[in-house]
Parts: sequence; C-alpha cells; structure tokens
Amino acid sequence: MLEQFLVTQQNSVSMEVLIWTVGSVLLVVSVALIFWQLRIGKGLKIELAHLEKAKKHNVEYEFVLKAMRLCTWHIDAKERTITYDNDYRERNDCFSPPPGTPLSEVIGIMADGDKKRIEESMNEICEGLKDEYHEISQVKTARGDQYYWTDTYATVSARDTEGKPQTIVGTSMRIDERKEIEAALVEARNKAEESDHLKTAFIANMSHEIRTPLNAIIGFTSVLPDVQGDDERKELINLIQENNRKLLRIIDDVMTISRIESGKESVVMSAFELNDTLTAILSGYSSEVQQGVTMNSQFALPSLTVTTDMARLTDILNHLLANAVKFTVQGSITIGYDAPADKRLRIWIQDTGKGIAPEHQKQVFERFFKVDEYIPGAGLGLSICRTLAYSIGGEVGVESTLGEGSKFWLELPI
Repeated sequence: MLEQFLVTQQNSVSMEVLIWTVGSVLLVVSVALIFWQLRIGKGLKIELAHLEKAKKHNVEYEFVLKAMRLCTWHIDAKERTITYDNDYRERNDCFSPPPGTPLSEVIGIMADGDKKRIEESMNEICEGLKDEYHEISQVKTARGDQYYWTDTYATVSARDTEGKPQTIVGTSMRIDERKEIEAALVEARNKAEESDHLKTAFIANMSHEIRTPLNAIIGFTSVLPDVQGDDERKELINLIQENNRKLLRIIDDVMTISRIESGKESVVMSAFELNDTLTAILSGYSSEVQQGVTMNSQFALPSLTVTTDMARLTDILNHLLANAVKFTVQGSITIGYDAPADKRLRIWIQDTGKGIAPEHQKQVFERFFKVDEYIPGAGLGLSICRTLAYSIGGEVGVESTLGEGSKFWLELPI
C-alpha cells in the first residue's frame, strides 16, 4: 500500500512539474507573441505614416504643377526620346507628343531661329557635358498655324555605371503673357526714349523757327524809323507783317498740338455747306500766292451739306493750302472734292509745285520732318493734319510726282 501511495505521489508531482513547465513555456510564448505583435503594429504604423506622407507629397506636388501650369517630362538620354508625364498647361493647343517621341521631332517643330540652339543644348546635357538645361523658345501649336513661347528647365536625374546621363527630367511652362508684358515694356521704354528725343528736337526746332521770323521783325522794325521813301517803308512793313504771320502760325501749331495731346478739346459736330467753306478758305490765301500762280476750285456737286467738326476740317485744309502756297512758285493751286462714294468724301488740294520723292511721301506726316530744310517751317503742319483727321474719323494722304506737283487729300465719313 505504501509503495502504491508513493508511486501515486510521485506521479502527481511529475504531473504538476509538467503542468508548470508547459504553463511557463506557454507564458513565455504568449509574452513573446505580444511583443512581436506590438512590434508589427509599430512597424505598420510607421509604414502607414510614410504612405500618408507620400500621398500628401503627391497631392502637394500635383497642386504645385497645376498652380504653375507646368508640363513635366523625362528624356531617355541613350535613346534620345522624350515622354510627357504630366501636362497642366491651360491651353489645349500646346504641343504634347506621344510617349517615346524622338527628340529630333520635338526640335523640328520649333521656330527656325531656335532649332540650332536648342539642339546644341540638348546634346550637351544628354552627353553629360552639363548637368542642367534652361532655354526659352518658340514652339508650333498643335494646329501648326502659329507659335507660342515656352520656358524649359531640365536636369540629370539618373546616371549609368560610367557616370553618363541615363534619364533627364524637365518641366516646360507656357509664357506668352510674360512675353507680351516684356514686349509692352520694351515698347513703353522705346516710346519714352522717343518722347525724350522728340522733346529735344521740338525745343531745337522751335528755338530756330521762332528766332528766324522774330529776328526779321526786330531787324526791320529797328531800321523802319530811318527809312525816308514811302515805297521802301511799305516794303519793310510788308516784310514785318509776313514774318508776323509766320511767327503766329508757328505759335498756333504749337498750341494746336498742346490742345490735341491734352485731350481737352472735344469734337463738335455741325452741318454746313461745304462749297461755301472751301471757297472762303481758298480766298483767304489769294493774297499769299506768288505772282503768276492761280487759285482754282473744282467741286463735284453744285451744293453739298456735310456734318463734321467744322473747326478741325478748316484747320486741316488751312495747313494743306498753306503748304501748297509755300512750295508752288508757278502754275496753279486747286481745291476741290470728288463725288461721295461708300459714305466717304474725299477733299483734295492739288498744286504744281516741286513735288515729293516717293521715299519721303510717308514721312511728310511725321513730326518735324522736312523734305527741304531751307524752306521755313517747323515741320508740324502735316503731322497736325493727320492727328486732326484721325480725331474726326478721317485720314490724310498724298499723291505726288517729283518735279510735277502734289495732291494732298483728306477723306472723311459722311
């Protein structure tokens, strides 16, 4: 009995040891599993954080591309092919080739003045002669009917085992608006410089033109008291009056330009009889023409009522007629108009003066331009005519043959 009891006790102890041993192992394994799961969970959290960061980075990257309206692409430097990855340029007429397009085709659609430069720059970065690329060029639109401006940056992103460029990444941006602003700034600068030159020329011309009749007036006036003969006195008085008119005309021209450029003088439309107006203007110059020159009128209609700014029309015709009188020493001066056509009326003044060479016929309407520097005048009259004509919806022009005479015309809407 004792032996059986001892065996039973021994078996019981062995079972308890086994149970404790198994329990301890299970406990250790459980703890290990818990730590392993915690570690995996921590790793998953890190991976999720990286994934979220990458996702956020991609969103930000895409947002930047859209905001800047960029196009991204990459070049296979070995194969010399280009593939466009993203294109957020706003207009739909931009050039966007299919993946794997040869670089030669892309260069081929650029403006002729850019092709050689772009090809050389591309070869340099593809061959590893430089690490970065930046060029501004003109590219044909997808329709191929015009060009647009593009600003391109690129850099080497991957190299082979020998250090040669393998992949080149780049961006392109359409910059038409920037180029338009640059062109406008250049034009504004040129106009400012031209304005400075015109002001200098204006002062120089005015100084000379005003001084000439003024010196004559002062000179003739100073000797007038010493002149005894009536004929000589009358001749001096006529010379003084002629120079007075010249001086007054110069001042009137300057005042006219000042009023036009200030924009303070408004257009006043009125209806009037054209034949009577032209006859009155013609008669005002009958005493100024040189001896042997006849003054004529040639009207297409016995009567014609027009509606325009009478004061500006009169100013234009006075300048044109004064010009004809100045350059005509023999023959005739005729003022007239053609029958209205297509709601337009052409008034003209024809003379038999010295005429104007073809290369000068467009320039005569520019400020301070004078075909003959020895003829008195500031070179403002015809410029004033053009400005006044534009202000009433018309235009001026000239038809002339050197040595035979000129025909200046004013065309107006009616």
